[in-house]
Amino acid sequence: MTLNVGDKAPNFEQPGSGDRTYSLADYRGRPLVLYFYPKDDTPGCTTEAKDFTAMKADFDAAGVAILGASKDTAAKHDKFIAKHDLDIDLVSDADESLCEAYGVWVEKKMYGRTYMGIERATFLIDGDGVIREIWRKVKVKGHAEAVLDTAKAL
Repeated sequence: MTLNVGDKAPNFEQPGSGDRTYSLADYRGRPLVLYFYPKDDTPGCTTEAKDFTAMKADFDAAGVAILGASKDTAAKHDKFIAKHDLDIDLVSDADESLCEAYGVWVEKKMYGRTYMGIERATFLIDGDGVIREIWRKVKVKGHAEAVLDTAKAL
């Protein structure tokens, strides 16, 4: 399924960091940055999480929440958060249902091998649950800043 700007964001209810369950409804009335990344504790994913953490005060000042999603378990997310002193919430999508709903569970290729995995992508969802911007095949450097600039314009 391919989502486009202007579409209603698919609802979700996923376990996550801090022994919580997160849902899209939790963010009603407030914009949400929902970003998908392949795996905790890998170089690009760690950099992306640290970048969002470093800018969290700016996102908070703009009234925008940040939520990361990968297939890692909630317990692994908690370790990742503690290890890198992250200040963002993370959800676990062990069954790929959230990734499927947002169209980021895709065929990937590396070193001649084809496999299914998470496409690094970010969705900016407004307080009414409408997707206002989508970044696909994200390059980590400068991404958090670009998302913040767009979020401030909502």
